[in-house]
Amino acid sequence: MTAKDASKVPIEDLTAAQAKAELARLAEEIARHDRLYYQEDMPQISDAAYDALRQRNEAIEARFPELIRLDSPSRRVGIAPAKGFAQVRHSVAMLSLANAFHDEDVHEFFARVRRFLGLDSADPVEVVAEPKIDGLSASLRYEDGRFVQGATRGDGRVGEDITRNLATIRDLPIRLQGDDLPKVVEVRGEVYMRREDFFAMNAEREEAGEPPFANPRNAGAGSVRQLDPTITAARPLHFFAYAWGEMSEPAGDSYWHFLDRLKGWGFQVNPYARLCSDAEAALTLYREVMGARAELPYDIDGVVYKVNRLDWQDRLGFVSRAPRWAVAHKFPAERALTVLEKITIQVGRTGALTPVANLQPVTVGGVVVSRATLHNEDEIARKDIREGDTVVIQRAGDVIPQVVEVIEDKRPKGSKPFVFPERCPVCDSQAVREAGEAVRRCTGGLICPAQRLERLKHFVSRNAFDIEGLGAKHIEAFLEDGLIATPGDIFRLRDHAADIEGREGWGAQSVENLVAAIEDRRRIALERFVYALGIRQVGEATARLLAAQYGSLEGLRSAMDAAQDRDGEAYAELLNIDGVGPSVADDLLGFFAEAHNREILDDLANELEIEDFEAPEAASPISGKTVVFTGGLDTMTRSEAKARAEALGAKVAGSVSKKTDYVVVGADAGSKAKKAAELGLATLTEEEWLALIAG
Repeated sequence: MTAKDASKVPIEDLTAAQAKAELARLAEEIARHDRLYYQEDMPQISDAAYDALRQRNEAIEARFPELIRLDSPSRRVGIAPAKGFAQVRHSVAMLSLANAFHDEDVHEFFARVRRFLGLDSADPVEVVAEPKIDGLSASLRYEDGRFVQGATRGDGRVGEDITRNLATIRDLPIRLQGDDLPKVVEVRGEVYMRREDFFAMNAEREEAGEPPFANPRNAGAGSVRQLDPTITAARPLHFFAYAWGEMSEPAGDSYWHFLDRLKGWGFQVNPYARLCSDAEAALTLYREVMGARAELPYDIDGVVYKVNRLDWQDRLGFVSRAPRWAVAHKFPAERALTVLEKITIQVGRTGALTPVANLQPVTVGGVVVSRATLHNEDEIARKDIREGDTVVIQRAGDVIPQVVEVIEDKRPKGSKPFVFPERCPVCDSQAVREAGEAVRRCTGGLICPAQRLERLKHFVSRNAFDIEGLGAKHIEAFLEDGLIATPGDIFRLRDHAADIEGREGWGAQSVENLVAAIEDRRRIALERFVYALGIRQVGEATARLLAAQYGSLEGLRSAMDAAQDRDGEAYAELLNIDGVGPSVADDLLGFFAEAHNREILDDLANELEIEDFEAPEAASPISGKTVVFTGGLDTMTRSEAKARAEALGAKVAGSVSKKTDYVVVGADAGSKAKKAAELGLATLTEEEWLALIAG
């Protein structure tokens, strides 16, 4: 009997062979109607007929559970909740985008691309412009056309496994269409919720006595990160595709062509995407999209420009945490008027005294704002900001709200200029301002409770240890009650489980979850660990450079000990790291020289497993090698050569030393080439270098 014939057989009379054929037919039929309804907006059957198909599928699976297919419609809903999210290491990092806020920033982006690639000002640079969806980034892995895994962005290198939740989004294909399917492809895009659906869902939540979501993005992100996929399935989520990660074959010649492939595979691609021949064409689309922003069914916060030629994208590569070949042109900041009631001073983890404006609460861009940064004492003086002033508040995207200007006509009589304190408001230590710096700093160090608190907050922050359920308020409360004092104490909180359980807002389950989350973070990558230490001037990019250079925590500590001798080789090697200058070196060496910090490192080493630096997986003859470029290059700019070397796992140094592996000598090379010859180092011409990395 054929599959068509089997469709007429009552479920209780089906044989195993008939059931298998019928499940195959139903999977294909339901997927087709999902596509017609969710992607093409052209339903061909009634809701009742569609429901009947799904009910028949579920009933057959209940009778023949051993025949449930990987692409079964039932796998999109009704799966039992998980106990937690597993981690997924991205084979290709999911990085963020650099921002542009003004037209001149966009022109500079085009100029920067030309400079990097060595193009003339008249050479065209074609980009694809598309709206920047305000949602949750996700990566979907397909093998042989079938969806096998989905993950959040996470920190860019490690995300959370949300496969079962993403499978419930009905306009997201479980099986790709078409004949040009790669064996492996990771499709990346944005999960979002339409505004109409958001308002309807919030109305239902309020009627049920549940708290409403703040905005569609929060609602969408919260929906995807449910441990119970049935909750996600009940939420009206959608997905726009716009990028790829790992791919077993080239994506194509151009990004525009790749978007066509995405549509052919069954994904939704933003209909506003447009091919733009130059900066002016891109800005024209930007203004068009900004004008239509209110009428769009979903939230956007800007327009993204991506270089269209994929070979140029490869050459441009990445810098720090963002690609050189793309930029996000954000919409203008939203503003509001309010009254600045009081100026308070916040002390940060490096001792910086930051003035904060405490405001009469006001809604700016859909968010209630009651505090805004005033940056530093010079900014207060320049704008003559005083307590009691009526001020203009500005907020753009995720940028911290700031005071833009004072409405002097509304200034109350008798107001006085703000006097910036010269002593720390927390520990009363002297607050000094070093020459050339805009920031005044508390000299109390770790005897200052504020610095200790802020360092601990930083230690558990998202891009550091990222311990779920251990937020800033918990850190503050635990510190105040003496449960923690150092970073290592966080990993001993399990010994205080009974004390925590007795606190307001904590129960046995929440304490168990906290302990489990802490235990899950006992293993951490070296670069994240270094960033978590909160060393002044050591951000994520510098932490990664240090991890790549020294390989392990032991290697880093040993090198910093040796580099305390400013005339020694270790100090020269530290300065030789591209991006580390004398100022950064001073802060690094000061941190590692302090006895209290050394005790903290010893303590953490006993509590944690700190992974050695993991070099890029791509096979490369220069992986782990130290390379120096000198002289002019013909086929690429110096910036491009450096970026290409780093992408292949090499360490690019600014000067030649005995530890240099290769010196690439271009035209008019100077003292570096001479020193390489004196040291007997391997020197390569540009042609030899290109041949080496091609291998």
